[in-house]
Amino acid sequence: MQTYLVGGAVRDELLGLEVKDRDWVVVGATPEEMLAKGFKQVGADFPVFLHPETREEYALARTERKQGRGYHGFSVYSAPDVTLEEDLKRRDLTINAMARSEEGELVDPFDGFRDLKDHALRHVSPAFAEDPLRILRTARFAARLTPLGFRVCDDTMRLMRQMVAEGEVDHLVPERVWQEIQRALHEHEPDTFFEVLQACDALAVLIPELAVPGVLEEALEALRCISGSDTETDQRVAALFSVLDEETARHRAATLKAPNDCRSLAGLTAHFKAEVTELCSMDRLPADRLLELLDTADFWRRPERFQALTEVLECALPEPERAFLKVLGKAADSATGVSPKALMEQGLSGKALGRAIREERLTRIQQSLPDTNN
Repeated sequence: MQTYLVGGAVRDELLGLEVKDRDWVVVGATPEEMLAKGFKQVGADFPVFLHPETREEYALARTERKQGRGYHGFSVYSAPDVTLEEDLKRRDLTINAMARSEEGELVDPFDGFRDLKDHALRHVSPAFAEDPLRILRTARFAARLTPLGFRVCDDTMRLMRQMVAEGEVDHLVPERVWQEIQRALHEHEPDTFFEVLQACDALAVLIPELAVPGVLEEALEALRCISGSDTETDQRVAALFSVLDEETARHRAATLKAPNDCRSLAGLTAHFKAEVTELCSMDRLPADRLLELLDTADFWRRPERFQALTEVLECALPEPERAFLKVLGKAADSATGVSPKALMEQGLSGKALGRAIREERLTRIQQSLPDTNN
C-alpha cells in the first residue's frame, strides 16, 4: 500500500501558493484495509476515507468509464491493481495531475510541471471530453491563475468547443453549474471565467442572455468593479445580471438554482437600475417615487441589504447616474428619523398611524432633495 499527495496541494506547493486542502490517493489497498487502519468511509460512489486524526480525504486509486451523457454518466472501478498513473490520467488538467510520494518524490506522468512553468492550462487526455463539468473547472482555474500569466491552451479550447457543439454541456445539472459559478465569482479574476465560457461557446448554453455582443462586456465591467472589494456572492451575481431586465434576471438566477438572496438582489438591482434611469431623465425628483424605492428595497427593516444594493448600483449604473445614489442615500437618512413611537404617543394607531408615518417620511424626503427640486 502506497500513499500519495495529489492534485491541488501539489500544484499550489509548486506555485509557491498557500496549500489549503490536502487530498491523498492510496494505491494497492482495499476498503477493508483502510477501515482496519481506523479510516472512516465517506464516499458513496467510490471509496473515499477520512484519516482518523487529520480528517483529510484519502481516496483509493480509481479509473472511470463513460457510460452516458453529462456529469453522472460514469462507472467507477477501484481495486488494488489500479496504478497511480491510471488514477492521474482521469483528471482534468495536467497541472492537477501530479502527485508527491511519502518520500517527497514528484510523480508527473503528463508533464504538469512543464505546463506550470509555461503557464498552460492543458487537458490531460482525450478523456477530458467525457465530462462537461471540466469545461467549467477549466474556466474557473483560468479565473484563478490568469493573474499569474496562465491561459487555456489552444488544443484544449478546441476540445471544449467540440464538446459544446456535441451537446455535452446541455446535460449538466443546474446545481453543479451553480456550484462552479459560485466558486468562480470569488476567484482572483471572476470575469475571466465568463470570458472563457464565451470563447468556447458554452455561455450561450448556460446563460444565453449574456452571450450577446456588447451585453457580456457591460456585465463583466460591472462584475470587475464589484469584485474589486470584499463583496458577497449575491452582490456579484447582481452586478453580473445588472444588464438584464428584472424578470429575466430573476428567471436566470432561478434557473441556475442560485440561492434566494442572489435571486432577490439580482431582481432588485435590475428594478432599481431601470427606475434610476427614468428618474434621472426628469427635471424634478418626485419624493413619492423615492419613498417607493425605499419601500421596494425594504429599507426600513433591512438597511444592510439596501447598503449592499447601493454598492452594486455604484458599479452597475452609468457614471452620470451614480450621483443619484447620493440623493437617494440622503433621502433614506432623512426618512429614517421618523419615530413611529412618537406618533403613537399622539394617539395614532392602525391605518392612521401608517398614513402619518408615510406623510412624515415624504416631508423629510422632500426637504432632503436638492434646492433645484424645491
